[in-house]
Amino acid sequence: MGFIQNLGLPQLALIAFIVLLLFGVGKLPQVGEGLGKAINNFKNAIGKSEEKEDKDK
Repeated sequence: MGFIQNLGLPQLALIAFIVLLLFGVGKLPQVGEGLGKAINNFKNAIGKSEEKEDKDK
């Protein structure tokens, strides 16, 4: 994940502009909600796999 450390304000602004162009202002809340749900599902899956590993020991 070394490339994230090299992102500055101009690069982040460019990424935000491209996202706005792709999805439009009206779709951004839906995109954010979907992204948040995906992150939560990922965290829950990781937690369940760690619990399963603990039970197997």
